[in-house]
Amino acid sequence: MLVSLGSLFSRQPAAMLGLDISSSSVKLVELGRNKAGIYMLENCAILPLERGWITDGNIEKFDEVADAVRRLVKKSGTKTKNVAMALPPSAVITKKIVLPGGLSDQELEMQVESEANQYIPFPLDEVSLDFCILGPSASSVGDVEVLIAASRREKVQDIQGLAEAAGLKPVIVDVESYASRLAASRLIANTANQGVGSIVALFEVGAMTTSMQVIRNDEVLYDRDQAFGGAQLTQMIVRQYGFSLEEAESKKRSGDLPDDYAVLVLQPFVESLVQEIGRALQFFFTSTTHNKVDMVMLAGGSSALPGLPAAVTKQTTFACCVANPFEGMDMASGIKLNKMTREAPSYLTSCGLALRRFL
Repeated sequence: MLVSLGSLFSRQPAAMLGLDISSSSVKLVELGRNKAGIYMLENCAILPLERGWITDGNIEKFDEVADAVRRLVKKSGTKTKNVAMALPPSAVITKKIVLPGGLSDQELEMQVESEANQYIPFPLDEVSLDFCILGPSASSVGDVEVLIAASRREKVQDIQGLAEAAGLKPVIVDVESYASRLAASRLIANTANQGVGSIVALFEVGAMTTSMQVIRNDEVLYDRDQAFGGAQLTQMIVRQYGFSLEEAESKKRSGDLPDDYAVLVLQPFVESLVQEIGRALQFFFTSTTHNKVDMVMLAGGSSALPGLPAAVTKQTTFACCVANPFEGMDMASGIKLNKMTREAPSYLTSCGLALRRFL
């Protein structure tokens, strides 16, 4: 059971790291709270992974990734061992169900298991299963809405094993999209009218995939993944200048590129990315009753590209911002502000995982 990890939806006030493992990097965030209750960024660090170590959410090179996590923890300087991690949405089946209110924990568990049997395409003994009560059902009086989350046990064991191999203690396994939404909802709450009723399209631009979640009042109205991401920019650099993939990736990160890069490579990539975002929004409008969003929020490694928010607004007519998940937080003395600000949009998921400590 995921529950034995301290539950997917558990309460965890002890110090805890948020660890996000993606196909291109590992990212770590540790948050605290000061006396006034304001969040404090205690530690954050990011470490690139080599291509092919993780593909489509599968860990292909276990020892190499575990070693990278070990180095990341050392680089961050943290002494904390408890860690919250997440599985990609593709590895988790989630389903909202309605059950009678007032059931005992045991009755609830039995009901959830019998319901889960209908939705999960593999035997329950191969599955890590968890659930949480969302609240009273809107459609039937006296009933409660329950969220079931299930994943193949081997997927959960893989990421648990990574943490343990790096000397960490996994206490929460979440879903990446839930974690990024948690971090984003903090930012949305700082907008006009505390974000109530606002429709926000959150785009996370990863290396291989751009994922979109349209959120209103913490509820997902629509989500979609597109096979487009920062790896395309790396490929364009390789084609234009003849660098190796590794060279291109490191030059992209350091900004050490020829003078004509902005015009010949970056601009066409930004235009393609903006078109992908526009197309994804169109899909949302044609498959729902909505015809506008209040804000486009960008996150992920490639979202901090110069000129991107302005280009998105020009193409879509919607306001656009780049997510800084640490906005409004205090900073511990060891945080390098310039570096953190530059990398902040990459930390959305790991920040959401670190926030789980305070739920």
